Amino acid sequence: MAKRKRISEENTKQQTGKRQKKEIVLPPVITSDAPVHRQTKWTNKQRTLIFSSRGISFRTRHLMLDLRTLMPHSKAEPKMDRKDKLFIINEVCEMKNCNKCLYFEGKKKQDVYLWASNVPKGPSAKFLVENIHTMSELKLTGNCLRGSRPLLSFDKAFDSEPHWLLLKELFTQIFGTPNHHPKSQPFTDHVFTFSIQDNRVWFRNYQILAEDGSLAEIGPRFVLNPIRIFAGSFGGATLYQNPHYVSPNEYRRALRRSQASKYNNRVEARMSVQLRKPEMTYRMDPTDEVFQTITAESVKNSQ
Repeated sequence: MAKRKRISEENTKQQTGKRQKKEIVLPPVITSDAPVHRQTKWTNKQRTLIFSSRGISFRTRHLMLDLRTLMPHSKAEPKMDRKDKLFIINEVCEMKNCNKCLYFEGKKKQDVYLWASNVPKGPSAKFLVENIHTMSELKLTGNCLRGSRPLLSFDKAFDSEPHWLLLKELFTQIFGTPNHHPKSQPFTDHVFTFSIQDNRVWFRNYQILAEDGSLAEIGPRFVLNPIRIFAGSFGGATLYQNPHYVSPNEYRRALRRSQASKYNNRVEARMSVQLRKPEMTYRMDPTDEVFQTITAESVKNSQ
């Protein structure tokens, strides 16, 4: 019995020693010349698949590439045909070993929709993407380390209603880089901000300046107009439907109607002026000709 106890104690010591060897504790101050030790244990294995359908614009393509560079835990996939059904994306995510997905869907070469889904059980949300600005634009002066882990900042309005709480958790799992990810850097130098304004989600990316801690916008920036939230992945029962949402087709139709009404009002105003215009501007008094004297010059001019 004593031998068995000694053997078990030695085994436990060896196991604890192995665990201690695997764990790496980073010092509080790291010089730039010192090599960065990486943690080999990776517990939160979140992977996000980012791809699009055929027919998207160049601006949407640049936005998708910017998100891939900012999210080291993302994976790429060739464009999907627009005729394929959305349920195929669940199989693609399973093949790529991804449990989150961002899918950009282009329609009519001008409208962009974004699907954010938790694969394979859901939930999923569909958004209309508006006001896209990419990182390559000159007015965005910020910069950050490639592969660094971002801070996620959410507006207080996300805690006001249940559907905003659900979107907050979905965005946290999709955009949050897992700790000790092999492709990530052990630094935090930029912030992802999600704010709610006008029933829309505004996304911004800011750099944390080392001098004074102020923020400089890096990009990209875009606005997500929520349409529906589904219980399943890319389908299922509708959990929430935005009552304030107006589709791009209806918005363009309303613009055309407003322009047509302006033309109709102009034509009606012209017709009303012609109807109200009298045939004679003023009446002549026949007695005024009595006082006109006929001279020889007036007779010559009349001839």
